[in-house]
Amino acid sequence: MPGWWGRRYDAGMLSMVVAPWGNEPVVLRNADVLHDAASTMKVAVLAAVHRSGIDLDMRIPVVNEFRSVTGGSYGNSPEWDSDPLPWRRIGGLASVRWLADRMVTHSSNLATNLCLAQVGPAAVAQVWLRAGVTADASPRGIEDYAGRDVGVHNRVSARDLVRLLESLEPEVLALLEHNVHRADIAAGLPPGTRLAGKNGWFPGLRHSAAVIHPADAAPYVLAVCYSGPLANGCAVDDPAARLLARVSAGVWDRRHALTGRA
Repeated sequence: MPGWWGRRYDAGMLSMVVAPWGNEPVVLRNADVLHDAASTMKVAVLAAVHRSGIDLDMRIPVVNEFRSVTGGSYGNSPEWDSDPLPWRRIGGLASVRWLADRMVTHSSNLATNLCLAQVGPAAVAQVWLRAGVTADASPRGIEDYAGRDVGVHNRVSARDLVRLLESLEPEVLALLEHNVHRADIAAGLPPGTRLAGKNGWFPGLRHSAAVIHPADAAPYVLAVCYSGPLANGCAVDDPAARLLARVSAGVWDRRHALTGRA
C-alpha cells in the first residue's frame, strides 16, 4: 500500500483502520489480523452493562474470585492492575455504575471482571455480534489464565474495534471521553483535542481505538493494533505507545483528506 501508512514495521505486526465517522474506511492495513484484545475488550463489557437493564446504582460486593471458563475459579493480580481504587473496596460494596466507569477510565481489571460477572459472557458476545463482528472477541475474563491455557482467547482486529465504536450508543461512547490513559493515539494529537476511546497494553502488545473530533474537520475513527517486541507493557513509557502516537499524528496531519479514497 503506498503512502506513509504503508511503511514496514519489521519489529512486529501493525494493523490499522482509518474511517470518517459513519463512513467506510479510507485506510486499511492488516485490518483483519487478529491480536490479543487486552483491555480493548472492556468497551464491549461497558456496552453490555448499559444494555442489560440492570440498576446501575445497585451496590454489589467487591470480591476477587471469578468463575473461569474452565469451570474453576481465578482472581486478579493487583500488580497487573492500573487502578488501585477498586482494590481498596475489597470486602465492601461498590455501585455497578462506579465499577463500569473505573473499567474504562482507569482500565481497572478488577472492575471489569466484576461487571462481566453481572452481565455474563453471552451478553458481551451479543455486543460484538450487534457490531457486526462474527468472532467472539471476549469469551473469558481478564487474567483467566486457565481459560487461555485451554485455548480460549480474547482476540480482536483493528476493523473489529472500529465496528465496535461505531455500534455504541452516544451516551456510552461519551463515557470513553474520560479515559485518563493518553500515551498513544491521544499523544499524537494537539492538546485538548476531543476524543473518545480505549486502549490496552501488555508485554508484547499495544492497541488503541478512538473517535477523534477535530475542531476544523469532520470526526474520524482510528484503530491501531500492534503486537511485537516494542511493547514493554508499561502504561506510559512504552516504545509501542510512541509508535501509535506517530501513526495518530500522521492521520491527524491528513484529517482534511480523509473523505477521499485511499
